[in-house]
Amino acid sequence: MRADVEDGTPRRAGDWSVVDETADALVVYVHGLGAPEVEALNQAYTTRTALRNDDVRHPVVGYSWDSDRDWGPAKRTADANGPALANWLARWAAEDGRPVHVVAHSLGARVVCECLRALAADGETDALATVSLLGGAIPRGSVETGARYGDAIEAAAPQFTNFYSRKDNVLGWIYRASDGTNAVGHGGIADPDHAPDSYEDVDVSDRVNDHYSYYEPDEGCTAAVASRLS
Repeated sequence: MRADVEDGTPRRAGDWSVVDETADALVVYVHGLGAPEVEALNQAYTTRTALRNDDVRHPVVGYSWDSDRDWGPAKRTADANGPALANWLARWAAEDGRPVHVVAHSLGARVVCECLRALAADGETDALATVSLLGGAIPRGSVETGARYGDAIEAAAPQFTNFYSRKDNVLGWIYRASDGTNAVGHGGIADPDHAPDSYEDVDVSDRVNDHYSYYEPDEGCTAAVASRLS
């Protein structure tokens, strides 16, 4: 499913009615930078396969956004898609009510954290069950309470898990050079004393050797993710 943006304004959200009515919960996968729609759907399918191997039977829906851009425009597009995703989640909570678990990779973390800001601002604090970041490409200080995302995480994400790998060289080198900051997906939160109440760091450096392995079957960290999707 896709949300398109033009000049930073969300134009269209996809039809999510394809979700199996017998499912107990839903997983929404949000991809990162440089993923055209076909690649975005492939990543969602790969994540579904990995979670199935870990005995998670929830359907996995891909949230596709226009990330096939340069770094600066892609960040602005991610910001614009946060409220679009929040609108859908609020509508799902009101009309369906089954738990939603969000899994976000790389710059998808920015989409999701902007989504949490929108949910918190609108008082929609019961729309999500869990959030899992995989190699999150956002500043490691941004998730602290009092920072850009920390208060929204505490308000709108009952369980928020950041899976990070110190072997993730895309975040350790390319992201740091492009953004001028250290990523939460490379080293966890900057100051654990200022972590939101619902926040947890999980170091998966022993299992994840690069930026694109987090969601891969048999070599990523989806077993640890699956344990939180109850």
